[in-house]
Amino acid sequence: MWTESRTMEVVSIVLVCLLAVSANGEVESKSKPGRGRGSMWWGIAKAGEPNNISPLANGMIYMDPAIHATLRRKQRRLARENPGVLAAIAKGANMAINECQHQFRNRRWNCSTRNFLRGKNLFGKIVERGCRETAFIYAITSAAVTHSIARACSEGSIESCTCDYSHQSRAPQASTMGAVAGVRDWEWGGCSDNIGFGFKFSREFVDTGERGRTLREKMNLHNNEAGRAHVQSEMRQECKCHGMSGSCTVKTCWMRLPSFRVVGDLLKDRFDGASRVMVSNSLRTSVNEATLSNRANPNGLKAQNQVGGGAGNGGGIGGPNSVSSNSIHARSHQQKKINRYNFQLKPHNPDHKPPGSKDLVYLEPSPGFCDRNPRLGIQGTHGRQCNDTSIGVDGCDLMCCGRGYRTQEVIVVERCACTFHWCCEVKCKLCRTKKIIHTCL
Repeated sequence: MWTESRTMEVVSIVLVCLLAVSANGEVESKSKPGRGRGSMWWGIAKAGEPNNISPLANGMIYMDPAIHATLRRKQRRLARENPGVLAAIAKGANMAINECQHQFRNRRWNCSTRNFLRGKNLFGKIVERGCRETAFIYAITSAAVTHSIARACSEGSIESCTCDYSHQSRAPQASTMGAVAGVRDWEWGGCSDNIGFGFKFSREFVDTGERGRTLREKMNLHNNEAGRAHVQSEMRQECKCHGMSGSCTVKTCWMRLPSFRVVGDLLKDRFDGASRVMVSNSLRTSVNEATLSNRANPNGLKAQNQVGGGAGNGGGIGGPNSVSSNSIHARSHQQKKINRYNFQLKPHNPDHKPPGSKDLVYLEPSPGFCDRNPRLGIQGTHGRQCNDTSIGVDGCDLMCCGRGYRTQEVIVVERCACTFHWCCEVKCKLCRTKKIIHTCL
């Protein structure tokens, strides 16, 4: 017989399950302290497409509820406040995946992705290790979001941002080619990609959860910032001539983002020269001093905020001595934001120089990627194709880790001799070619 106590028990179980689903990102981050808490959003790369039954407005994408649950509260708020931004973030995440797989296509670790639907471990469990590969993943995803958001602003895809018109307030620039008769100096114009908004939004969205309290979180923050710095520094000036018959009597210029392949190539070079780091002594000292200060005077800040808090002292919301404008409280809050990125990591080898703002950093050596390791999510190189004539990382000796390789002759059917027929059809022949492929044992 169905009793009232039985009903309450079922309701309690349902509520617990709902809370567990809504806090999925939080639980995942707490259960894995070695992994940064801001990486769960990567699952947005596999957001679904709108269907015919429930069409969506322009700039919106359908997102699986399980993927949406992996976003942190602040990330969901940013998505609500900036309509159209989710589509740009999803595009950026896919750009990062494709670029990562392109850059490491000939490496033992080829940036493979898996488990798309829930957004968990999109790049495998390798992200739980603070190695070079993890550093590249964080840098390329941060750079891709910055790039995609800045471009989407100039395309009008995001309602809360537009083109970057800050350059147009500057004075006209002198021509670098020297004065030419009949040609005016160029002026700022057109629609510049909004790198400023893209940079700031990437900080707010991507770095959510990376508080910088642990060395791993500082590693993630540094690599995220390095990815954004490469996008920002590669902005290039583009110009267009206006005049009769293509003459350059009027010339306008604007700032344009590079192709993302340029950013990927730069980050790949930084990967090869990444620095192994440890926390600096100055950082330890500042953290210890702050801890001792808080222990010595735990109520000091509260007491300071209460001083001048009354209405007679201008303690209203807009008053000069209000909590929002209190010098100690405001400086403390502002300093906290600044110090989130204002740190210097110390090289593991004292003979090496400290890493720069564009360098990638890691904490521990990379694991071996030769053999399959389910615990780390490593697929191994068994069955991977290799180049038997290469002495590089794509060569069979290195790719197969000395295990040897199998040589096979296969027949590949490809389209060839394609011709265009009016109108409008392309006809091709099917050609059979023999290819020799080598796969690792």
